[in-house]
Amino acid sequence: MIATEDLILDKAKYSDWKDMYVNVWSRPESAKYMLWRVTPDEDEARRRIERTMAFQKDHDAFLVYERAGGAAIGFAGVVQTGPHTYEDTGICVGPDYVGRGYGKQIVRGLMEFCRDERGAKEFVYTAREENQAANALARSLGLSLTGGEDKTDPRDGHAYRILEYRIAL
Repeated sequence: MIATEDLILDKAKYSDWKDMYVNVWSRPESAKYMLWRVTPDEDEARRRIERTMAFQKDHDAFLVYERAGGAAIGFAGVVQTGPHTYEDTGICVGPDYVGRGYGKQIVRGLMEFCRDERGAKEFVYTAREENQAANALARSLGLSLTGGEDKTDPRDGHAYRILEYRIAL
C-alpha cells in the first residue's frame, strides 16, 4: 500500500469493479493515451477486475483510491527495468479526477515506494509526447527528459512518440 495526502494506492478488490467501470474503464478520455480499450459493459468490467486482481498478485500494480470516500478512481504501477531502476507501467485517473494534483501525488508515491521498498536509485517515467499534462507533470517533479522513441498504437495504428524522463532517487 502507498499512502499520499489524498490517495491510497492498494491492491484491487472484486467490489472495485463498479467504481473502475464508471470512473475509468468506460471513459474514452481515460484510454486516450493508454494501450487498453474502453470496457463496453458491466459484465466485462467484472471480468476485468478479476484479471486485474490476478495480475496485481505478482506485480507492483495498484488501484488508486480517494481517501475521502474510498472510491477507486484509477490505477498505477511500476516494474524493475534494471539494477536499482524502476519504471512506471502506466498511470491513469478518471477524467472527473484530473486537475486535482493527484498525478503528482501518485508519481511521488511511486518514487518513494521504489526507493524505500525496492531499493531503487533511479526512477523512469514515460509519457506520450502529445500528452501535455503528463509531460508537464514530469517536469514539475524535476524529472529530466532523456530520450524518446517512435511507436505505433496497436489499437488503431496511430503513430506516436513516447518520451522518457529520469530522476535519481
